[in-house]
Amino acid sequence: MPDNETPTDADGPPDDDRPQIDEGRYIYCLVSISDDDDEAVDFETTGVEGEPVSLVTVDGIGAVVHECDDIYDSADITRIRRWLVRHQSVVDEAGQAFGTPLPFQFDTILRGDDEVVREWIRSEFETLETVLDSLAAHWEYRVEVVRTDPIDDSTLAELDDELSALRDRIDEAGDGAGFLLEKQYESRAKEVRANKRTILADDLRDRLSDHAREVHELERTPTATLGDDTGDDDDKETLCRLTLLAHEDEESAIGTVLDDVAAEEGIEVRFTGPWPPYTFAPELGDGDADGGARADGPEDGDETRTETEDDHTPNPHSTHDR
Repeated sequence: MPDNETPTDADGPPDDDRPQIDEGRYIYCLVSISDDDDEAVDFETTGVEGEPVSLVTVDGIGAVVHECDDIYDSADITRIRRWLVRHQSVVDEAGQAFGTPLPFQFDTILRGDDEVVREWIRSEFETLETVLDSLAAHWEYRVEVVRTDPIDDSTLAELDDELSALRDRIDEAGDGAGFLLEKQYESRAKEVRANKRTILADDLRDRLSDHAREVHELERTPTATLGDDTGDDDDKETLCRLTLLAHEDEESAIGTVLDDVAAEEGIEVRFTGPWPPYTFAPELGDGDADGGARADGPEDGDETRTETEDDHTPNPHSTHDR
């Protein structure tokens, strides 16, 4: 399916490149339906811009959709944020009603009516059924480990012989040589800190792997998101960020592992979830779609998708800070 095609502002004049949609279906997610009679299944809620949401079903697979005739784009950040939050709320509600959904990214639109959606499901049925079965009762969890009081250079030097030796040489050197040694010291200190972060992340990933199907490391510094305010974290050091796909029955065991990590002085663990498995959802086959037309599997598991976990409404399951 094509990449996102959006104009500068949906409220302004049409762009020449703006996709024209006479009739379309905005797709939030796909779900498995256990009832053999698809017509008996009912799901209703309010979607983006107050649109009524419905379920289009084919042989036990349902697409959560609303009717639309345009893509969603705006220069108004507040409006975009409201759209994103509502999109996630619908996916969450579908998850409560039917179990783990296969989520799509914001502004995924399939040209055509409900029958076109059914045709697309039929064309991808084997893949969709396999993915939904694989994800059943599995959710995405996010873990961030933060040092609330970063180790200062003097303490770091006590932990590394090379740093300690460089500090002694700096104390004895003149201005010229001292400047060069300071640069060496800074480089080594950076290396030592990185090594310590790597050791912690590797150990934590190994321990979590006992309770998760997949564990991936994310960039330590997430891309700024709508409404972010990171001022409170200026004096903190993010040691690692992980995302994992785990069965819901393993949540307690995961929490126990994280409690052990958080017991270390000066360490804070942020544990959020369960989320719909955005990071672990696959790209799907081509179709006649506009907007973000893929089950959202962002680059490096996190940083490039439009919506972020920071923009989600409170998840009906659980969110923890340790």
